[in-house]
Amino acid sequence: MRAARLIRMVLLLQARPAMTAAELARELEVSERTVARDVLALSEAGVPVYADRGRAGGYRLVGGYRTRLTGLGRAEAEALFLSGVPSALREMGLADTASAARLKVAAALLPELRDAPSTAAQRFHLDAPGWWREAPTPALLPAVAEAVWDDRPLAVRYRRGEREVRRTLEPYGLVLKAGVWYLAARVDGAFRVYRVDRFTSVAPAPTPSPAPGEGAGDGGDGRFARDEDFDLPAFWERHAAEFARSLLRDEVVVRLTPAGAAQLPHVTDRAAAEEALAAAGGPDAAGLVTVTLPVESPEVAYGQVLALGPEAEVLGPPALRERFTAAAARTAALYGVGGAPEGPARPQAVGPVESGARPPSADQR
Repeated sequence: MRAARLIRMVLLLQARPAMTAAELARELEVSERTVARDVLALSEAGVPVYADRGRAGGYRLVGGYRTRLTGLGRAEAEALFLSGVPSALREMGLADTASAARLKVAAALLPELRDAPSTAAQRFHLDAPGWWREAPTPALLPAVAEAVWDDRPLAVRYRRGEREVRRTLEPYGLVLKAGVWYLAARVDGAFRVYRVDRFTSVAPAPTPSPAPGEGAGDGGDGRFARDEDFDLPAFWERHAAEFARSLLRDEVVVRLTPAGAAQLPHVTDRAAAEEALAAAGGPDAAGLVTVTLPVESPEVAYGQVLALGPEAEVLGPPALRERFTAAAARTAALYGVGGAPEGPARPQAVGPVESGARPPSADQR
């Protein structure tokens, strides 16, 4: 631990003209007294650290001293590519590794380029979690991340509904989506996705025998044979689209004003809304457009369409329309509004929607 800290101190002093004891203590997360002891240890080891006394003093390296400890290890090189995602690094237990990598890169730069890392960091920052939520870091994430980096199979317990299942996984990659961690893993030759916070235990597992046609096994080092054609970003993009579409098991029929049509992709699944609007064609004589919208359920659709207010009229299914009618009446009573609404009357539901039948699909119109 101390050796790593001494190396970090040398790299920090190499990357900057001088640093105060307070600055070094903050960077190294130690006390100023520890900084003084470490400086003494470096001096005794032959590293020319000079202390400037006085109010504007600090520590610096003498005579353009350069360390040769700037070669990146594999873990540091890999972590460097994640340096724009500091929260993810912390949660995976890689913050110190990435910090060491950044220091080595900074120390190897020409003097006129040494402000480049801080300049970039002050101009780009990725905050992955969504607003108004703080998803807790899964306790087992560091163990899962270590297995992902090392291509080590895992024996896991996983919560699925009310029961717990056991799986042996080949962990291929981690994805952080809106503050939630997911693991892409191969199981019995097929790739699947697991939420990391649903793992109740993870442990090293024996490397499974390769399936026919998959080539050699692990070569005796405990690692699984990774499919080099696997593309994590492409796989996740396909999975996310398929997952979102699989949730849309019901349909509602909605008549929209131009403002409602413009807002629809912002309150429900964007792709489904855009497809529904395209299939509906142009507006009718009153300037309204009727869409058949795929939704997760009438309950979910209620909250989504309710956000459109008077810019949307639910035509079906009848039970959902009745719920909106009751909600409109309660809202009118709440604001002391009685009688029929002012302005032009909205067209009423007709035809198959009133009878409870499913409206015709786009290709039947």
